[in-house]
Amino acid sequence: MDLDKVVMVPYQPLYAERTVKMWRDSKYDAIGQKEIHSFDNHVHFLDHILPEGFQVELVLVDDKVVGMMAYNESEINQLYIHTGYQRIGIGERLLNRAKEKSTGVLRLYTFEINEKARRFYEKHGFKIIGRGQENEENLPDILYEWKKE
Repeated sequence: MDLDKVVMVPYQPLYAERTVKMWRDSKYDAIGQKEIHSFDNHVHFLDHILPEGFQVELVLVDDKVVGMMAYNESEINQLYIHTGYQRIGIGERLLNRAKEKSTGVLRLYTFEINEKARRFYEKHGFKIIGRGQENEENLPDILYEWKKE
């Protein structure tokens, strides 16, 4: 994959359906559980709720949504990369962007079952600081933290 074709853009509602489809497919691949919310509710969340506390950015390849991240200066709330575009540097680009715009500390949760994500975050300097099960999916999760050195 030619990374010159990879473009990061701020989220715009014209990408809503493509983003939610990629997000749901990627999440299913990661945890093996269908989304509990309807597609329309997921679009509403992306358009109206998530942007209230987070900057949402998309990754496009030839106008196809292949990744998304929602973050603020202290937290990454969502980070999904289309399965066919993982392990080529897109997630690392997104993480680096969040790190650059952070206060020097970032936290995020990932599902314990999502071993690919866990390896990815740990490879990029995130350390486990907690565990729990406080999520809609009712799955054990892990709280990670990254600190600027």
